Amino acid sequence: MRTIDESNPAMPEINPQKVCFIVAKARELLSEDEGARPDASNATDDGERSILTDAAYGPIRAELEQFIADLDEDEAAALVALMWIGRGDFEAKDWEDAVAQARERRQTPAPHYLLGEPLLPDYLEDALAAYGHSCRDFDNGPDAEV
Repeated sequence: MRTIDESNPAMPEINPQKVCFIVAKARELLSEDEGARPDASNATDDGERSILTDAAYGPIRAELEQFIADLDEDEAAALVALMWIGRGDFEAKDWEDAVAQARERRQTPAPHYLLGEPLLPDYLEDALAAYGHSCRDFDNGPDAEV
């Protein structure tokens, strides 16, 4: 985990609570069992296992994709930059450069790009820690403000 440097600038492009919501949902998504992959076999022959495919997994992924898709361009670029900082591609002091490159390199929609990274929640938490933020007390219940 990165050390907290008090001289690092704030992250004005995205609210840390939104990042914590994404972290919580990404962890929830990763903990889901995808079930069996569908195939051409007869469901009765395979013990109905194919019925489990993506049933519980879909709503969480859909909610997370929609939440990220609803971010404005500045927030989406900041989220990608945070992932890169947490992954070690940039240092926390290079925030402006990371955000600028996230805007320039945008080729894939942010939800698909970010959710393609299996360690997304870890990277986001590491980046938040580098800016003195934590998701420890984050409440993603129904009344939580995001």
